[in-house]
Amino acid sequence: MLVGGFGIYIGARVATDRPSGYSHAIVTALFGAIAWGIISFFVGWIPILGALLALVAWVGVINWRYSGGWGTAILIGLVAWFAAAIVLYVLALLDIVAAGALGVPGV
Repeated sequence: MLVGGFGIYIGARVATDRPSGYSHAIVTALFGAIAWGIISFFVGWIPILGALLALVAWVGVINWRYSGGWGTAILIGLVAWFAAAIVLYVLALLDIVAAGALGVPGV
C-alpha cells in the first residue's frame, strides 16, 4: 500500500497543478485496491475483459479522488505504475522485498 500510494503521489505531482499530500495518495491506493479486488472477484475470471474492467475501476478511483478528468487519471495511473516499479526494483536489489512483489494492482 505504501509503494502504491507513493506511486500515486508521484503521479499526482506530475499530472496535476495542485497535488494532494501523501496521505491522500495512500487512501486513494487503498480505495483503488478495494475497487480492483471487488471487480476482480466478480469478473476477473473473464480473460482480458476482467483485467480491463478492474483497471478501469482503479483509474476511476483515481479520477474520483483527483481533479482533472479521465485523461489526468490515466496519466497519474501510468506514472504511478512506473514509479512503483522503480521503487520495487530498488527494494528487490537491496533484498528488502521479493523480486515478484507487486505495489500497483495488476502489475
